[in-house]
Amino acid sequence: MPVNVPVSLPAVELLKKENIFVIDEQRASSQDIRPLRIGILNLMPLKIMTETDLLRLISNTPLQVQLDLIDTSMHVSRNTPREHIETFYKTFADIKEQNYDGFIITGAPVEMVDFEMVDYWPELCEIFNWVRTHVTSTLYICWAAFAGLYHHYGVRKHITDKKISGVYRHRVSAPDNPIFRGFDDEFYVPHSRNCQINKKEVERTPGLTILSESAESGIYMVMARNGREFFITGHSEYSPLTLDQEYRRDIDKGLNPAIPENYYKNNNPEAGPIVRWRGHANLLFSNWLNYFVYQATPYDIRQIHQ
Repeated sequence: MPVNVPVSLPAVELLKKENIFVIDEQRASSQDIRPLRIGILNLMPLKIMTETDLLRLISNTPLQVQLDLIDTSMHVSRNTPREHIETFYKTFADIKEQNYDGFIITGAPVEMVDFEMVDYWPELCEIFNWVRTHVTSTLYICWAAFAGLYHHYGVRKHITDKKISGVYRHRVSAPDNPIFRGFDDEFYVPHSRNCQINKKEVERTPGLTILSESAESGIYMVMARNGREFFITGHSEYSPLTLDQEYRRDIDKGLNPAIPENYYKNNNPEAGPIVRWRGHANLLFSNWLNYFVYQATPYDIRQIHQ
């Protein structure tokens, strides 16, 4: 998928080196088609890394995408240059009168904090409510999945005894759902989190359907509103070295982290990772964009409603 982004966005050069097709605004304007409008609310501290990981997957279908990067106005990121955010990001105030075919809300490193204590929680709740009337389908990833399930459905997060960190095997619970078109019976997903949701609590909550889970890492994907909402607890978008970078970061902080499970060759950090989730990740985003965004959204996206 040619993704229409500013040509100076750092992710563009990184993705071109991987032979991933990214189209600049000037060339996109010459194509007589309506692109899919996708917004990414990026709550991660290392925003450039997250932008690149998501663009890598959004680029993998034959439709044109017009992308908006969005940041909260109530929190100032200390890990991404302010110049980058001011150049490439919009605020919720900038986009709240617009509509999007698809929307992605990323994780954030605040799992151990009560939702109401997160400094941008009021603004995030406003965005959670807004996507329901202005977006065809929304992906909530990792912490955003826990936050969205809590806000919309009252499903609580539960802090785990130890961090869930590694690459885990998952099974498909709803094989006929189009989100799994082309999937194998089992697939792998990276996880990096300190909380989980209770399966029984999800099952007794009206409107929620568990689509996939893992014996080791628990529930992975929950769907609501016929695909208008997907809550994904893992990080299918992670690049091969993201878990490694997190592991070494925690070592440098003196946290004595456990080695990410099922990740390194022979469980040896010096041997490098075994990458076994890219096929699933590409299918996941391709299926979401095709079946739940492109085929579900109205041509005039101003007609999107709750």
